[in-house]
Amino acid sequence: MSTGLIIALIVIAAAVVIIAAAMTLRARGPRRGPSLKRRFGPEYDRAVARHDGDAQAAERELTERVQRHGDLRQRALEPAQRERYEARWTAAQERFVDSPREAVAEADRLLAELAGARGFPDGGQYEEQLAALSVHHAHHVDGYRRVHRVAHLRVEDARDGGTGTEDMREAMVAARALFEELVRPARHDGGGHTGVRHEDGREDSGRHRAGLNGGRKAPSARGGHMPWALHRRQAKES
Repeated sequence: MSTGLIIALIVIAAAVVIIAAAMTLRARGPRRGPSLKRRFGPEYDRAVARHDGDAQAAERELTERVQRHGDLRQRALEPAQRERYEARWTAAQERFVDSPREAVAEADRLLAELAGARGFPDGGQYEEQLAALSVHHAHHVDGYRRVHRVAHLRVEDARDGGTGTEDMREAMVAARALFEELVRPARHDGGGHTGVRHEDGREDSGRHRAGLNGGRKAPSARGGHMPWALHRRQAKES
C-alpha cells in the first residue's frame, strides 16, 4: 500500500470521527435545553440572565446543580415538628403588621431551618442550600431568595434602594409558597394530599390553611387574605 493511500485513509477516518462527534453533540444539545427549561422554569431564565444571555453557560451551571443535588432524598417531618413550624410562620405573618423587617428576618431564618430539617444543606451554607432547593422546588425558591436579600439589607441600604413595606410584604407572600411545599406531608410520609390544589401546582391541606389563619376557618376565595395582608396599609417600617 502506497504512502499516499495510507494518508488518504487516515484523513477519511479522522473526518468520519469528527462528523460522528459533531452529530452526537448536535443530537444531545437541543434536548438538554428544553429539559432543563422544563425542570427549572423561572430559575432557567434567571440563570440565563445572570450569564448575560449565554444559554450554554446557564445550562452548564444548572446541569452541575442537578448532578450535585438531584439525588437528595428529602426527610419527612414529625407531626410535632410540622406544627411548630406552622405556628412560627403564623406568628411571623402576624408580626408583620407592626414589625415588617423583623417578620421578614424570621421568615428567612425559618425557611433555612425548615430546609435543613428536610435534608437540604444547612442554612449556614445559604448559596448551597438555595442551589439544592432550586433543583427540587424550582418554581417557588425565589421567595426564599427575596426574603433573604431583604433580611440581610441594612436599614439605610434598604431605604436607599427603595425597599419599603410593600416590597417586604411581596417577599413574604412569595416565600410562603416555598414554606407550604416544605412543610406539607408528602405521599410517602403517609399524609396523602387531601387539600386544595392551586393553579401553580401548590396544594394546601385544610389543617394548614387553618393554621395560617390563627385556627379560624379559612377565608373564602373571593375575599381570602392572610391576616397580616388584610392590614398591609397599617404596617409600619421598623
